[in-house]
Amino acid sequence: TVVMLYGLQGAGKTTTAAKLALHLKRKGKKPLLTSVDVHRPAAARQLDILAHQVSVPCFIQPEEKDAVRIAEESVKRARYLLCDTLIVDTAGRMTVDREMMNELTAIAQVVHPTEKLLIVDAMIGQEAVSVATQFEQAVGLSGFIVTKLDGDARGGAALSIRRMTGKPIKMIGVGEKIEDLEEFHPDRLASRILGMGDVLSLIEKATATVDEKKARASAERLMNNQFTLEDMLSQLTEVRKMGSIQDILGMLPGAGKLANAEIDEKMMDHQVAILRSMTKRERLNPSLLNASRRKRIAAGSGTDVQAVNRLVRQFEDTSRLMKQFNKKGKKKGRGGIPGFGPGGFPF
Repeated sequence: TVVMLYGLQGAGKTTTAAKLALHLKRKGKKPLLTSVDVHRPAAARQLDILAHQVSVPCFIQPEEKDAVRIAEESVKRARYLLCDTLIVDTAGRMTVDREMMNELTAIAQVVHPTEKLLIVDAMIGQEAVSVATQFEQAVGLSGFIVTKLDGDARGGAALSIRRMTGKPIKMIGVGEKIEDLEEFHPDRLASRILGMGDVLSLIEKATATVDEKKARASAERLMNNQFTLEDMLSQLTEVRKMGSIQDILGMLPGAGKLANAEIDEKMMDHQVAILRSMTKRERLNPSLLNASRRKRIAAGSGTDVQAVNRLVRQFEDTSRLMKQFNKKGKKKGRGGIPGFGPGGFPF
């Protein structure tokens, strides 16, 4: 399988190539990334860096000035490495021009793409429809990947592209993180546009990123009054893997206003930094956190003692609250949060 990625400069093409490679890798594929952008040498190096981040092989020739020759060599390299998918990151331009289209056509004749996907920036609004139409007429597309759908545009352009070109939207980019690429489901996007949330995508994201065993173990310790700062660090880390808090809120039905509110995303990062500045012994036994230790933790995390105190107080309040819930549950003979199962879970 050969996937050629087209697009104007700034659409997020190179980043999307790496995101797509990670997506395919998680589905059991063995992709190879390559850059045939001879006009911007930094693009090849950027792709190589991103490929290392997702642990996918990458073939680049920054000194080569012939895009078609790089394409030929990349096909050979994919066969040599026994890769089943070749993702070709092509050169972008500020505008659509004949020289660009001729180069793309020549590359396609060499690699024989299975998929020809145009990367479209949702933030350019209805201009995206014009760009999509020009590429479709010039090189013939099999579909689209719409990026930056986490912005204010919210997907109106994506639906217009589908209607005007008749070609499917295959994937959508919903964030800056390397894993923020999803398969496109029109009904789910419509729900997001209308502020109705997208629970199915949230479940898929959680399933793909959260370690179920760790989460279950932490929850059980919480219900048994054994929750520690080590568990708190584990839970915060898992939540951050899912993306920004605003994106998560945007997937919850009825939480549209909260998603549009200003949320301090850095606060959670500061909490993670504070917890990581503690020793494991301190996280397992918070009673050790005297004034001098808290001062050291604040310095190590780049925060202040007040921030450390707030986090410890938050942890203590949560622990105290769970003890109260568990006491009430035991009085009723249930041993958990009232209304939930014996172990404190709704199953």
